[in-house]
Amino acid sequence: MLEDMQLAGYSSKTQQAYMDAVRRLFDHFQCTPAQLTEEQLREYFLYLTNERKVSRPTATIALCGVKFFFERTLKREWTALELIRPRREKKLPVVLSREEVRRILDQVHTPVYRACLKTIYSCGLRLREGSHLQIADIDSGRMALHIHGKGGNDRYVPLADRTLDLLREFWKTHRSQPWVFPAMTRRLPGTAAPEIHPLTDSSLQKAFKRAVEAAGIAKRAHIHSLRHSYATHLLEARVNLRIIQENLGHCSARTTQIYTHLTSEARAAMMDPLNELMKDL
Repeated sequence: MLEDMQLAGYSSKTQQAYMDAVRRLFDHFQCTPAQLTEEQLREYFLYLTNERKVSRPTATIALCGVKFFFERTLKREWTALELIRPRREKKLPVVLSREEVRRILDQVHTPVYRACLKTIYSCGLRLREGSHLQIADIDSGRMALHIHGKGGNDRYVPLADRTLDLLREFWKTHRSQPWVFPAMTRRLPGTAAPEIHPLTDSSLQKAFKRAVEAAGIAKRAHIHSLRHSYATHLLEARVNLRIIQENLGHCSARTTQIYTHLTSEARAAMMDPLNELMKDL
């Protein structure tokens, strides 16, 4: 299965997710692929839906991994795999105001986390696009960042003057190649210099969570909320939706259009009619 995914050009992250999904299926029944029945497959996805109540993304990964294993690797065609469809969800993203973003970032006191989170917000990046940024990706001549995006889709995003200044200031504190935001590991006396790695997802997420709590923000904000806020704030500044779509790396404009419902302009258009409705109540 792993070789099949490599030949199909799947990313290492997708390969790991699909392998984990298949492993969990057989751990659940404590059986081998040859022993699993189609009825058990139905039972497993009903278990995920009704008992585990997993989210749609989790159910989708489980289905895609299992489908790949049975259809592509084992060449086994089961009707159940065509019938299973994770339930649709329509959740609006958490968007922070510009003031809330400032309050949160003011509470990030570790320089590497603060610099990385400010870059993620000012460039509309996904978590790993920010944490894995390399020195060679900064094009100061064109004022752009070269982003190695999701699914192998590269893009360039505009770089604000202040963000470039911030990156240069932070670079002077470590001067480590190739990562812009290296994980600071302590070297023990008498040992070789440790290998330099980028920031881990978990360390950055914990730093952001602490900052949200310290800032007194009640919203269920996470690092991806900075990306949602970036898009919404640019729309409020009347930046063209198509440009924002390209900056975010969205394949479809429909994905980006969700932010049009979250702008202050959209809310303001409702206030007069809403106040009129409530006038006599």
